Amino acid sequence: EKIAMDKDRVAGSVKEAKGAVKEAVGKMTGDANLRAQGHADKAEGNVQKTIGRVKDTVRDALKK
Repeated sequence: EKIAMDKDRVAGSVKEAKGAVKEAVGKMTGDANLRAQGHADKAEGNVQKTIGRVKDTVRDALKK
């Protein structure tokens, strides 16, 4: 059976990864603003992934 994943989960994961990179670069360069942006992006990505998981759960429940 093909596993369908909500696009929000994918986009959230990408946003979280970008945020982690920004945060790491901000730490290395001492750029507090970039570090804060990275942290915010990671949090936003996590929320988006959670929304995607909820959508997947609802969709799967409706299929049963």
